[in-house]
Amino acid sequence: MKKTTLFLLLFLISSCASIKKYNENLEKTIAPEKLKKDIDFAYLKLQKLHPNLYWYISKDSLDFKFDSLKSTITKPLKPLAFYEKLEPIIAKIKEGHLRVIPPAEKFTKKEIKELERQKGLLGRMNYVIDGDRIFVKDNADQFENIKVGTEILKIKDTAVKNYLEKYKTFINSDGYNKTFQKYSLARNWPLFFTIENGILDSVKIETKYNNELKDFYIHREKITKKEEKASKAKNKKLTKSETGKVKDYNIITKSYNRDLQFPTKDSAIAYMKIKTFSGTFSRKFYKESFKEIKNAKSKYLILDIRDNLGGSLYEINNLYSYLVSEKFQFVNDIEVTSRNAMFHADYFKPIPNLAKPIAALVYPLYFVGTALSTKKKDGKFYLRNNGIFSIKKPKKDAFKGKIYVLINGSSFSAASILPSKLKGDKRAIIVGEETGGANDGTVAGRYSTETLPNSKLKLPIGLMLIQPHIKFTNTKKGVVPDHEISLTTQQVLAKKDLALDWVMDEIRGEK
Repeated sequence: MKKTTLFLLLFLISSCASIKKYNENLEKTIAPEKLKKDIDFAYLKLQKLHPNLYWYISKDSLDFKFDSLKSTITKPLKPLAFYEKLEPIIAKIKEGHLRVIPPAEKFTKKEIKELERQKGLLGRMNYVIDGDRIFVKDNADQFENIKVGTEILKIKDTAVKNYLEKYKTFINSDGYNKTFQKYSLARNWPLFFTIENGILDSVKIETKYNNELKDFYIHREKITKKEEKASKAKNKKLTKSETGKVKDYNIITKSYNRDLQFPTKDSAIAYMKIKTFSGTFSRKFYKESFKEIKNAKSKYLILDIRDNLGGSLYEINNLYSYLVSEKFQFVNDIEVTSRNAMFHADYFKPIPNLAKPIAALVYPLYFVGTALSTKKKDGKFYLRNNGIFSIKKPKKDAFKGKIYVLINGSSFSAASILPSKLKGDKRAIIVGEETGGANDGTVAGRYSTETLPNSKLKLPIGLMLIQPHIKFTNTKKGVVPDHEISLTTQQVLAKKDLALDWVMDEIRGEK
């Protein structure tokens, strides 16, 4: 017991010292020669590990961009300033999963607990981006009484457009898609602002609502003990309940990740909303839901995956088996760069520190499995099919009626692969906005997180080329809907749902 206590004490002291050293390094400048070595290191790792690096940009063009970047490094830079130069080049590769992780201050466990007792600042609201303008989309807890539709003109006396022009260069999407950026920027600009300015106790914003200008000094509020206790009790009850598990209750958004409804009295229409393919209890949800749909004798299924950023490939493969009536292959063999590529995959990184000794004992088995996981075909390397994505049979309660799928520019990764497959197999009518993820696949799955040797910036590189089993469009764009519907900013702020309205009108017309 004494040895364990001593170990934990030494671990905590070491961890605090490591955090302090890391934060100190964020303020130190790095010599140009070292930064140029980091650029070469990053490009070398991309060439070695990324299975489709030149999908959307030619090698000559990317070579030129990396060389040009090195020519701009003429003076020492701090890690954040270096990130602001490197990330826009990485974004030119046009792979939505590929990005440098911005260097941010780290905190001790005590500091993290203190921050968790606070409600935050700009991140407490949701936003709509319209060009170089920011509007408040949602303000659920009436933070500072800022109304939905309020335009933010300035932050810290700096025009919003100046922030957005800078942050836009950090945003990436798959291929030549243009719909993803505004959604990604709306989600992430508060994060970029915080990394640039640090965690502030308060911030001044200048706003406009109904042509009335108003300044707000928004403050970082503390969560009261009463609020904290009530929230914990509610979340515990929901996440441990059968409904909370199967529908995957999210304590951050305070909503269910999955939901099934029958919007008409005769239950002819089933509406299924999936916010993210988390994988959590998904098998049970689909099994119960499609049995319920079958018993209800629904003739139409509306699958809503708007604002779904993807997730589990296993989940969408399983979901697809409820949407077809014949045997199918969901994705092609997964391509990697070499027989050794998967040895670079992050193994210890996602494992908690206290569990790493156990993980180390299991590693020999993982090593052998990885060594046997690849095969060579036609001069390329692929992962051996382990049965998950081989030819599958449809489920016994598979839906046989008409399917409509709702998508938008924030349907990404797995939420682009699913509608791509459905459209390619002519199994569904796709409605809405072009997806943010590519129609012909993506590079993701397992990652190798590379640390640049001098700046210590992190570069996670996807190791797996995942493509739906379809006839490729080769458009280098997202999934293009059969019926396109895009909303104006005012329609978004007014909570209009024109895509769902259109589908309901179509069904009423048929009925």
